Amino acid sequence: MNKQIKVMPLIGIFIVGAIAWFIRPESIDANSWHTLIIFLATIIGIVLNVMPIGAVGLLGITVFAITKAAGATSSKQAIMDALSGLDSYLIWLIVVAFFIAKGFIKTGFGKRIALIMIKFLGKRTLGLVYGLSIADLILAPATPSNTARCGGVIYPIANSLSQSFNSLPNDSSRKKMGTFLIACIGNVNDITATMFITAYAANPLIVKLAEGFGVQLSWIGWFLAAVGPALVSLIIVPIALYFIMKPEIKHTPEAKEFAETELEKMGPISKDEIIMCFTFLGILILWIFGKQFGLHSTTTALIGLSTLIITGVLTWDDIKSEKAAWDTLIWFSALLMMATFLNKLGFTQWFGNEIGAQLQFMTSIHWIAILFVLNAIYTYTHYFFASGTAQVAALYSVFLGVGIKLGIPAYPLALMLGFSSSLYCSLTQYSHARGPILFGSGYITTKEWWSVGFKINFLNQILFLIVGLLWWKMIGLY
Repeated sequence: MNKQIKVMPLIGIFIVGAIAWFIRPESIDANSWHTLIIFLATIIGIVLNVMPIGAVGLLGITVFAITKAAGATSSKQAIMDALSGLDSYLIWLIVVAFFIAKGFIKTGFGKRIALIMIKFLGKRTLGLVYGLSIADLILAPATPSNTARCGGVIYPIANSLSQSFNSLPNDSSRKKMGTFLIACIGNVNDITATMFITAYAANPLIVKLAEGFGVQLSWIGWFLAAVGPALVSLIIVPIALYFIMKPEIKHTPEAKEFAETELEKMGPISKDEIIMCFTFLGILILWIFGKQFGLHSTTTALIGLSTLIITGVLTWDDIKSEKAAWDTLIWFSALLMMATFLNKLGFTQWFGNEIGAQLQFMTSIHWIAILFVLNAIYTYTHYFFASGTAQVAALYSVFLGVGIKLGIPAYPLALMLGFSSSLYCSLTQYSHARGPILFGSGYITTKEWWSVGFKINFLNQILFLIVGLLWWKMIGLY
């Protein structure tokens, strides 16, 4: 028996789904209902981890094609419907960005950036955090995996720093520095994920779902919307954590020596790092000014990846071995395909209308208050999810539709829900793939994680609501 498959939960999902298939409410179209059943079954399979996430996505696509859930009249049309998610340029943008991120890790360029930041900003413990935050921010545009960026690049440095100051995991000395650093890099990672479409795997799905409500966001458009509230949050959150966690070590003059020693071990910057640096800068320039050159953002990502392959920074074996990217291609396309059909078939609008009808009493309240309440409900629902992207797929369109029906302007609502979809990733240690890495370090207890996660998330909701609304008004989004 394959140990990667949880047989009983998988059978349970099939049985419940099969029963639900035949008890459709009369007010819902049959195709909408069948698509919903497969969609929810796929999400539950991901949340319960019944199989590797890519395998769950593939199973969902297969069942969708077999059952002709979207109403296809032929087997050819059914498989075309099931595979339609693979046509999305947004999926390929995020997959290619995974490959580019591989270059940062393979060449050591990401680690070098973080060490340089520590060298210049690490005289105080708070400065260390800002140094690591800037490094995370620099890497974010081309690293859609929070786990790769935070867990693969930033965490090892933060862990080494803590231990170099004798702040050890699973020990009372953890509070000297380690607890503060680990709490910071996770919460900061959530903020940097809001700033770019390519900084978090769920962001392209948000863009695609928002399009169904008339909200159009390009790569640069997303960045311009995020940069105002996100920069304020990046400045304030480490300070807030400094007072919440109260690190015992305040001054860290040895951090500069630590960084210099590590940089010396790495040696002079290599040819591959230089190529990685200029390729990354080129990608950023073309993402910002791509329209003037007639280049789509996904085309730009492909140009960058091709450059890294041609120059030998990445090999084709590197591309083939990047399992997270290929995993994402399958499960992401499955969720995107089903979410798109739910919208096309009218289920999202129907469900939104039903909920909106129950919340009509709120229309007498100012829309900003409604926005705060809806966003809070959406955010705290994440306690029941083990995947940020799964929640986006299941609930983003519903909350967006309800909010618009209640009179909230589309752009502020779409952006607030979208940014909250990464800000909620540190609520618990199980709600993001990065969580087990940071929690497993032994520096933070469960009680501390949940307490800090709630406080910082609430602070971020307030910051993004106040600063965001002012900023979005200034740049003419509503």
